[in-house]
Amino acid sequence: MATNSGRWRGRGTSYCRRGLAAFVLLCGALSLAGCGDISRFQTASPAGPPASKPARTVAQTPAAEREHERILASYGGAYDDPRLEALITKTVDRLVAASDRPDLAYKVTILNSGAVNAFALPTGQLYVTRGLIALASDTSELSSVLSHEMAHVLAKHASIREDQARQAAIVTRVVTDMGNDPDLTALALAKTKLTMASFSRAQEFEADGIGVGISARAHFDPYGASRFLTAMERNAAMKAGKASLDPRSQDFLSSHPATPERVQNAQANARQYTSPQGGEQDREAYLSAIDNIVYGEDPSEGFVRGRRFLHPKLGFTFQAPEAFTLDNTAQAVIGVRDGGSQAMRFDVVRVPAEQTLGEYLNSGWMENVDKATTEDITVNGFPAATALAHGDQWQFRVYALRFGSDVYRFIFAAKQKNTESERNARETVASFRRLTLEEIQAARPLRIKVITVQPGDTVESLAHRMMGVDRPAERFRVLNGLEAHAQVKVRDKVKIVVD
Repeated sequence: MATNSGRWRGRGTSYCRRGLAAFVLLCGALSLAGCGDISRFQTASPAGPPASKPARTVAQTPAAEREHERILASYGGAYDDPRLEALITKTVDRLVAASDRPDLAYKVTILNSGAVNAFALPTGQLYVTRGLIALASDTSELSSVLSHEMAHVLAKHASIREDQARQAAIVTRVVTDMGNDPDLTALALAKTKLTMASFSRAQEFEADGIGVGISARAHFDPYGASRFLTAMERNAAMKAGKASLDPRSQDFLSSHPATPERVQNAQANARQYTSPQGGEQDREAYLSAIDNIVYGEDPSEGFVRGRRFLHPKLGFTFQAPEAFTLDNTAQAVIGVRDGGSQAMRFDVVRVPAEQTLGEYLNSGWMENVDKATTEDITVNGFPAATALAHGDQWQFRVYALRFGSDVYRFIFAAKQKNTESERNARETVASFRRLTLEEIQAARPLRIKVITVQPGDTVESLAHRMMGVDRPAERFRVLNGLEAHAQVKVRDKVKIVVD
């Protein structure tokens, strides 16, 4: 979400999968008019052509360049780290040499985002976020992601998908233009959507299978794929918490298979190549490369610490109510209460200086605003206005607050308007204030620190050293691939989060 002087960057949850249930909830329910919204290093494959031959390069097309810039803008730009770049270059070289097309070249960009995501363009441009790199525990896990994205390129999935989308669009147009039976028309359109969705699910499973094969032939542990998919599932579950608005949940028409299905599929594929613990994991080298990598959000673009959101660059902060979990997305800061009965959205909009905030609330950007409830107020010295709005299933309390040249919106949604929901909204808005100079100077990114387990260390004692994260013990286990009751071993290398 762009502002006059800053931007919220994209925060996803899993590779080859996007979306945030709470964000969808608020965007859809509010009917907002303005809701919402790598260079880098080159790997030539295999491990370097003879000097007499020109190095292979990724084909650059105008469409790919536009998409590349869009991805950079959405994911915080490129993340520069020579050690990580060297690790990924070496890994991709091995994977390409083991693939069916060792003549192809890939250009990999590390994205400066705490999201856990990766994707590919049909030209061979691969993208992986530092959030995904931080979650992985060894090179074989990272190789499973890279080989999966390479598989999409090798199988020409994007081109096939585009062709089918074009055919589906033709079918849709014919049905809607010529159909005179509403029931038959709806059925035909539903079948078209189902075909598209099933095709995409099949693509993901195919890419998983091809990717596991490439990793195995490159002598990486093929079980790295199932381990990382499991870590991704656990990370998503921790992020979802107790809320019913689980970002992992997908309906039948979802474009990607659910993670448990992919874990089972990846395990079955790996068994074709080796037994568990077979192949190279390369954990020591991997952990050495990711030591000191930025973890989570970049403070220059705003970040969440517990229930508090801070934006040092823009100079403000606010705190969400008790039992709320905050997530900083590309378009807004989203908060969801445990259980999903309440949610909130915080974003920025352009409002002409001559328009009052009360007038803005009643200007039609949101449906069903009760104009009689509109009230001009002041919040910590900042001009503001508030009003109530009603939806089919949600009741809304809306605030607009002018801070400098920007206007920020707080939108609170509750399934039932009551004293608690009103108090939560009021107290959150009242917590909006300027950051002090000391707070701005102290704002720095969290980082992954790799340490060696010493005698007497436990999961609990190591988790106690984690800084700036919620549920430190659970997060420590997820970051280090430890099951619920597993314990650390002396001399093992583990990841902790520090500031």
